[in-house]
Amino acid sequence: MSERWIQTFIEAQAAELDAATNTQLAYARDLKDFAAWLARRGTDFAAAGQPEIEAYLVHCDAQGLARATRARRLSAIRQLYRFAFDEGWRKDNPALRIKGPGRDARLPKTLSVPEIDALLGAAQTHGRAASDRLRNTCLLELLYATGMRVTELVSLPAAAARGDPRMLLVAGKGGRERMVPLSPPARTALRAWLAERDAQDAAARKRGAPASRFLFPSRGKAGHLTRHRFYVLIKELAVAGGVPPGKVTPHTLRHAFATHLLANGADLMSIQTLLGHADVSTTEIYTHVLDERLRDLVLDHHPLARTPKP
Repeated sequence: MSERWIQTFIEAQAAELDAATNTQLAYARDLKDFAAWLARRGTDFAAAGQPEIEAYLVHCDAQGLARATRARRLSAIRQLYRFAFDEGWRKDNPALRIKGPGRDARLPKTLSVPEIDALLGAAQTHGRAASDRLRNTCLLELLYATGMRVTELVSLPAAAARGDPRMLLVAGKGGRERMVPLSPPARTALRAWLAERDAQDAAARKRGAPASRFLFPSRGKAGHLTRHRFYVLIKELAVAGGVPPGKVTPHTLRHAFATHLLANGADLMSIQTLLGHADVSTTEIYTHVLDERLRDLVLDHHPLARTPKP
């Protein structure tokens, strides 16, 4: 079971968060070490609680591991259990209240409004066929308008888009459902893509092929566009739009959605609901992102913050 947890978690990190290969390997090594430590005590990820995690950290300290290494191992464990909670593998998060050796918090990457506009513009023109461009535009507009996770986006059923909805019902992690509102551009893009998709379905039925139940169908095993294919697509759109591709992942659009809402006066509880966060403490990271952006704004533009010329 522990191997399956680690593999699924690492795959999600790669697809949704653009985790570098070295980061994935480090997390895998750390989690395998923790799993082996648990196994020697007759338990595993599914059964371990806060006392076991704390005892493991004491074990790491006794081994003489560097503070940064211990912090990274705790980070891997925290992220694994957060993922397990969101996926419904556990009904609790035993790592939630554990304090580690400490290191500087890493703020999530986000995108500016002009960068988002450039990506949306690229989606309208990037693609071999008109149907590709309609699909790409719909994907980007929905993602930025709702802040959905990439898995939630690519697996949307076509039934959710019927009737020109102003809200979408999204099936989130752990089976939790939530309603997300659609912006006018997102509704326009959705209508255009749905008409094209239905035409493709009708043509497929004439050939004897079954209709797809997904909004973004694919011939692959999953039946819908995969997280990996969308990750590749969004990198292509970044290049086409002149946005540094290193800044752009499906998750940075989710971060941009939340950060831009907060910057324009939305409250944290509303953003928590829209993002589908189980705990508002997860949402609070965006206040730090906004604080950093405001600080940079002052340092860059306030006359008293400028270094006087010699």
